[in-house]
Formats: sequence, structure tokens, C-alpha cells
Amino acid sequence: MTSQALIRPAWTPATIALMVLGFMAYWPLGLAVLAYILWGDRLEIFRRDVNRTTDRVMAGFRRSGARTPFATERTGNVAFDDWRDAELKRLDEERRRLNEASAEFESYARELRRAKDQEEFDRFMSDRSRNRRGNDVVDAEMVNAH
Repeated sequence: MTSQALIRPAWTPATIALMVLGFMAYWPLGLAVLAYILWGDRLEIFRRDVNRTTDRVMAGFRRSGARTPFATERTGNVAFDDWRDAELKRLDEERRRLNEASAEFESYARELRRAKDQEEFDRFMSDRSRNRRGNDVVDAEMVNAH
């Protein structure tokens, strides 16, 4: 799957121009664009790992009964608090399912890229061997002609 975005972590004319302009305007900005070009494709993996780790830590807080950081205080209205807790639990479950679906899709897209790369490589190798056989025939005819 090829990215068609104008600004992507690759050596495109747009990213090179941004990097040069960044160095001209303020050198740390150019350095940041250079880092994005070199390591930007790893940011998505890093984000997913951080989210997964954070989810595990928060699940540990919930299991231990400890107060979750940044959680809202109880309002005193038991019905509202129960409803809010149920909704938050439902949203957490939905987020978990979405993260799983995202990971499955990323795996699927990675497999498609691998299959496409394999197909292009196989085509290259067959063209290469066909060209070599053609060159060998031409070389043999030239040797027989002399």
C-alpha cells in the first residue's frame, strides 16, 4: 500500500523542501523534519505500543481498586454515577475493539505490501532471466559468426 500523501516519511520533493526551509528558518525545525523523514514510519508503531502499555497500566489500576488518575469524582447521584461508569466501560470496550480492528488491518495491509513487493521482485527476476537468455543467444550467434 503506497502512501499518496504529500507529506510522508520519505524522501519526496515536498519533504526535502520542508527540511531545507526548516533549516533556513530555524535549525531545530529542519532537524525535526529530517528525523520525520528518517524515522517517521516508526511513529505509528511507537504510538500503538504506548497505547497498549497505557491500557495495561490503567487496567491494573481498575483491577486493584485504586483510584484511576484523571478520573472524575463521584457526583453523589448514584444513578448518574452508575450510568457514567457503565458508559465509560462500554467506551473502553469499543476502543479496545477498534484497536484490535486497527491492528488486524495494519497486519492485512502489511501482508498486501509484502505480496506486492514479492510480485514485483518475481517479475523483475523473470524479466532479468529472459533478458539474459536473449543476450546469451545473441552472444552465441556472434561467436558462431566469427
